[in-house]
Amino acid sequence: MPSESVSTEPVDLIRAEPLTAQCRTAFAGRAHACLGISPFNSHFSAQRIADLVCWGLSTFTDVHFFVPDTAAAHTLEALGYPPEKAAWKARRQGQYVRNKITKALADNGVLDPGPYLLDGQALASNPAYEELTAHEEHRFRKDTGFAQACLSASAWVLKRRLPPGRQPTQEQLRGAVRYFLAELPLFLDTPRIAGAAASVFCYHEVPQLLADLYHHRLALHPAPEQGFCHLHSAVEIQRPGVHVPDTVQRR
Repeated sequence: MPSESVSTEPVDLIRAEPLTAQCRTAFAGRAHACLGISPFNSHFSAQRIADLVCWGLSTFTDVHFFVPDTAAAHTLEALGYPPEKAAWKARRQGQYVRNKITKALADNGVLDPGPYLLDGQALASNPAYEELTAHEEHRFRKDTGFAQACLSASAWVLKRRLPPGRQPTQEQLRGAVRYFLAELPLFLDTPRIAGAAASVFCYHEVPQLLADLYHHRLALHPAPEQGFCHLHSAVEIQRPGVHVPDTVQRR
């Protein structure tokens, strides 16, 4: 089967929309971005990843690409896969995504992808990530309101994978929430994890929990230097009637 053809031309339009005033401040200096690239998500085609890599490298002083590969096994287990098969599928899909990121980086002159990747292996040896994870897991166990918000976020993920009309069980939610808890440190304090002065996490969707997190409606708050940007593609922006704000990057 031929490989998927991608364009390495500069991205014409990618809109980064900060969620809050704090997010706008974190974004303003363009110091660092963490771009989430999810395994098992058809949104992230080879061309989409190539666009994100090109945009990230040209927009920010430093950039990381977050691939929650090992964490994806928790979602697969919640959907009924045996642990061994879930871990295998997560590793395989994670490698598939990393390969696409690696190629996109190489096309932009970056031959060593290691320093740009934040996957399960990189985070497992990151002391800041481990400390943040321990803190949030303690909060999850002790704070019922925060726990319910996390479980609701897990329900949002699972419903996309379940047959139409089927609701996840409490057992499924308790298993799948481990995926979200593995991601949460990147939403709370990427500057500490990546050693950056400020950072924005960038993604093409804004789950309700993240909207609540960045608007300080939850028990945990993001670090002052942490922001979030909702990314919009060129296709979305060019639709009739869509307003393009000042945060659009034109090249």
